[in-house]
Amino acid sequence: HSTGNQSSPNASAWWSILITFIGATGDILPDSLPSVPGTLPHFMKEPEDAYIIKSNPIKLLCRAVPALQIFFKCNGEWVHQNEHVSREYMDQNTGLKVREVLINVSRQQVEDFHGPEDYWCLCVAWSHLGTSKSRKATVHIAYLRKNFEQDPQGKEVPIKGMIVLHCRPPEGVPAAEVEWLKNEELVSSLTDDNIDTRADHNLIINEARLSDSGNYTCLASNIVAKRRSSTATVVVFVNGGWSLWTEWSLCNVPCGRGVQKRSRTCTNPAPLNGGAFCEGMSVQKITCNALCPIDGGWEEWSAWTLCSVQCERQRRRECNDPPPRHRGKMCDGPSDTTENCTGGMCTQNGKLLHDVKPQSMDGSNDVALYSGLGAGIIAVTVLVVAVMLYRKNQSDYGVDVIDSSALTGGFQSFNFKTTRQGNPLLLNSSLQPDLTVGGTYTSPICFQDSIDNKELFDPLPDIKVKVQSSFMVSLGVADRAEYHAAKGHPPETFPRGLNRDYSNSTVERRSTKKGLLTPNGPHLNPNKDQLGTTGVFGHLGGRLVVPNTGVSLLVPHGAIAEDPSSEMFMVINQGESSVQTEEGFEILLGPEVTYGPPSIDLSRPVAMTIAHCAEVDADNWNVQLKRKTQDNKWEEVMSVEDESTSCYCLMDSSSCHLLLDQPGSYALVGEPLTQAAVKRLKLAVFGSMGSTPMDYSLRVYCVDDTPHAFQGVVATETCRGGQLLEEPKILPFRGNTFSLQVSIQDVPQFLWNIKPFTTCQEFSFSQVWCSNQQPLHCAFSLERYSPTTTQFSCKISVKQVKGHEQILQVYTSVAESKKESVLFFMQTDCTVTSQTGPKAFKIPLSIHQRICATFDTANTKGKDWQLLAQKLHLDRNLLYFAKQQSPSAVILSLWEARHQDTGDLDSLASALEEIGKIQNHSETGLNSTEFNNMHFTVMFR
Repeated sequence: HSTGNQSSPNASAWWSILITFIGATGDILPDSLPSVPGTLPHFMKEPEDAYIIKSNPIKLLCRAVPALQIFFKCNGEWVHQNEHVSREYMDQNTGLKVREVLINVSRQQVEDFHGPEDYWCLCVAWSHLGTSKSRKATVHIAYLRKNFEQDPQGKEVPIKGMIVLHCRPPEGVPAAEVEWLKNEELVSSLTDDNIDTRADHNLIINEARLSDSGNYTCLASNIVAKRRSSTATVVVFVNGGWSLWTEWSLCNVPCGRGVQKRSRTCTNPAPLNGGAFCEGMSVQKITCNALCPIDGGWEEWSAWTLCSVQCERQRRRECNDPPPRHRGKMCDGPSDTTENCTGGMCTQNGKLLHDVKPQSMDGSNDVALYSGLGAGIIAVTVLVVAVMLYRKNQSDYGVDVIDSSALTGGFQSFNFKTTRQGNPLLLNSSLQPDLTVGGTYTSPICFQDSIDNKELFDPLPDIKVKVQSSFMVSLGVADRAEYHAAKGHPPETFPRGLNRDYSNSTVERRSTKKGLLTPNGPHLNPNKDQLGTTGVFGHLGGRLVVPNTGVSLLVPHGAIAEDPSSEMFMVINQGESSVQTEEGFEILLGPEVTYGPPSIDLSRPVAMTIAHCAEVDADNWNVQLKRKTQDNKWEEVMSVEDESTSCYCLMDSSSCHLLLDQPGSYALVGEPLTQAAVKRLKLAVFGSMGSTPMDYSLRVYCVDDTPHAFQGVVATETCRGGQLLEEPKILPFRGNTFSLQVSIQDVPQFLWNIKPFTTCQEFSFSQVWCSNQQPLHCAFSLERYSPTTTQFSCKISVKQVKGHEQILQVYTSVAESKKESVLFFMQTDCTVTSQTGPKAFKIPLSIHQRICATFDTANTKGKDWQLLAQKLHLDRNLLYFAKQQSPSAVILSLWEARHQDTGDLDSLASALEEIGKIQNHSETGLNSTEFNNMHFTVMFR
């Protein structure tokens, strides 16, 4: 046969038969043909494994040289010639002909094949010498399932802890490759030695850092698709640690008993991402005694020295009895003195006086005479000045307060004004006062008992012309020694001049209540003689309210088990305080309140609100919460300024809100730290007719500024038929040991007669400061000169010496006929003392539950219940909230108690709206739209 590219006659015949056979029948050809001279085919490209994606066919390619023909065989069968696509070209480098063959394999072909092996194809090339076979190429249908076999799970790990996130990708062909994303950015172990991505697809962070907090996603992909796992939130938290204590502060008073503080902060490190708060107190207080200045004092004079040649002798004294200490003053006066030691018998030149002429003796006598006269004149002048200063000082203290009208009343005509411009409190025969619009009086009064037709605001009856003024002072609390001595005689603790029946009824209420408030807490059934309330509560909670006392109890959702319901009570101590004060420093700032029964089991703390009368300032007051023990002694629970995990205390300007989990009796006790400590007094003036139609009585009350204390005054005056003549006012009373003066001024002297030196009376400091919610009062008895006098006016001045002053201006008209009763500060809901279920709360239950579910879960940026507390301005003593099972629920209970009177949902809605602006779906599970929905739901509620 020929050489080169020409085939022998036999080879040509074979090819003709082969082509005809494949084209006609497609049957299987022999694996080899008879050898012919030449070179065997060499494959330049063999078919490769391929994957069918969706319904797209794949292409298999073979290229060989030298090759007379190339055919594919799939699964042991020859592929039909018509399915081959062939081309031939000359290799420029070798000069040989290169043959290339291409076939398509469809998805249907692979799916229809059922054999022990995967679908495969190879190609066979022929040359003059024989055949060559290529490698087998497998064909698969590619896919990737949707669901991961194992999704990564979120974790909360401490800093420097190990983080292991597991991931098993979905089944797929070809097998999926796994990558990790953190906050949508690729995580690479090549750039961070702290991160290890294992062959088993797990992600390992050897030592957790704060920067490792984030949202992690496992990403699986192959040639078909990409799949994302669920997001795993990793929170790397830091537990708080205390800083070092600061140095003790200076004593907060310059002299006497005070307080020193030192503090530490939970910043070493600060808790982050929901880490635990530091345990323990952040502030420590100790009492201190600042050394008061001691002024120096002179010792006794020393003995006189011997007489010198100059006829003089000397003596000395030292400023050492005591020596000045602690910034005290030095002694006044000279430390030494000199005198003539010869009784005047030695002259300046040393000659004796008997050598002096008699004329000199006469001159000395004249000098002595004139010196005595001068000394007498000086003494008289000093005496006159002292008397004037004494009278002026007594006038400043109000001993004899006489208004200017007393000097001119007998010489000038008097035109009494029936109206006063701009004063809505003037009472006349046609216009009743509107006492509900005052800017100061904000505590409506509501009575549980009927008023018995007493006209509390009727105009004053006719008053006699003649005045016989008597002033009676209530000894509701005397000096500390008198106060304790009077406890055995209850009637004497009430103001003189009060109705004896009222005193007796109050004593009965005290004794009755003492029986009810035993430590074992028997069942309570309040009646009209007891100031208290009861209610039956279940799992939904509710509220107890003692009307017009500023005292309430909120039982939150879930505090009581679902079955059975429990009966709860709350009562106020109507008698004298049983709280034992220490050395006269501590005073009661609000009523003693008891709730129970003692056997009740609470799963969440209740919120108790108690009104108080202190102007709270941490530098001036040390306010403590005290609780009565089983043996009827009072123990300190906590100081308001301290942090505690047993209870929570929030002081507002007029109320204290407590979170309590133990039933019992509680009281707020204040200890003044400085003389700048202030408690508020409420001042009110009442009037009523005397024993005859010409008599009239004014009564001025000074009572602690709490609704409960003032309600006792109103109840007393209602029984007496008294009428409120002026809107009550507030007087700040300082703890500076100065007394309180009450005086009546500007009474028309030609219509009313006031005895001199009876227009002012004084309460001692201890009476006012230690009144402990008991009212003080003084009374002025008046008579008018003529029945034709139908108008009355005066000023009542209430002033603390070297302190604040308030003026109660009385304007009223006097009529003999009785007027119709005027309703006294009626409330529409004054009889509501117990509410149960959702109606007792401002926040709807569904919103309450959504807020708790959202904020009780920590997230990567710390936007949890701590943020809620911050936005609601309840971000002190967070350690208490951290110890609760649901911090958000307790925070909302405290918010409910704080806003029970106003019903102000705006603050909560604004807080939710502000939080919604900075939240996103991946951080809290609530996007901004859902937050806004909660916000608008709260608003329209």
